[in-house]
Amino acid sequence: MHVRRTPPLRASAITGEDVYLDRRRILTALAALPAIAAAGCRGAEPPPPPVDVPRSAAATGAFDTAETRTRYEDATSYNNFYEFGSGKADPSRAAKTLVTSPWSVAVSGECARPGSVPLETLLSGLVPEERVYRMRCVEGWSMVIPWLGVPLAAVLKRLAPTADARFVAFTSLADPRQMPGVRAPILDWPYREGLRIDEAMHPLALLVTGMYGKPLPQQNGAPLRLVVPWKYGFKGIKSIVAIEFTRRAPRTAWNDMQPREYGFFANVNPDVDHPRWSQKTERRIAGDGNRLFADRIPTLPFNGYGEQVAGLYRGMDLARWY
Repeated sequence: MHVRRTPPLRASAITGEDVYLDRRRILTALAALPAIAAAGCRGAEPPPPPVDVPRSAAATGAFDTAETRTRYEDATSYNNFYEFGSGKADPSRAAKTLVTSPWSVAVSGECARPGSVPLETLLSGLVPEERVYRMRCVEGWSMVIPWLGVPLAAVLKRLAPTADARFVAFTSLADPRQMPGVRAPILDWPYREGLRIDEAMHPLALLVTGMYGKPLPQQNGAPLRLVVPWKYGFKGIKSIVAIEFTRRAPRTAWNDMQPREYGFFANVNPDVDHPRWSQKTERRIAGDGNRLFADRIPTLPFNGYGEQVAGLYRGMDLARWY
């Protein structure tokens, strides 16, 4: 199987080696730690998952890309994390006081092992691995980020979801003492997101604890966030404090606020425009230090991961179930 790749960008946009450290040394050090503590479908219920099991992407090269990495400085200073403000630079300034240890995750719903689980227990025995993924924001910009994390499926399986678990819901921390943005009625807090169970169990879905060989910064969702690379970035919920297995599609924050603009599935689709702008192209954040954005490039279906994930949506109208 071959993975469709975006053509490489100009040499002037190549990331410096000073922010991309020796891979083996970093992963060995992180593995030694106990843990790194560091929107809807237009009013309708999404269809149930198909019966076929998604194929593993391990041998396809989907966990890496030859594309130019976004600079660490840009990936950690150009963020959407509305709990810390609506400006792109707000999180990098306001999130420094977020306390990320100790941390626990409340597990509930259709599973055999509910309860409050310390983060180190939730991730125990799972070695962080590096995945270099494209990240496409619904706003029309994109990044290429080397994440460190563990497969979401590995964590969910140890929580033993029952046969009635058709969806997985996630909730972010919403603490107005630490998060000034929560004091404003931007969204119906806390931030909520969700996946269909087969999406959550797909090999590409990642629970992230670090990036660029370092622990995950607060502004990027420390100590635990979700990365689903074939979906728009708002599905990547940050600072996760709760996981719930549900029978019905869970409510999600942006879909609740504006369902015409933010679907439940939020699969990257250049053929379905946002009501206020085209989704056919994107501005890649891969600058050389003198400019933030590199050249505008075409957006790929499923963000370029279609060979791995298109089977999840077989028979669905992707313009309706957006």
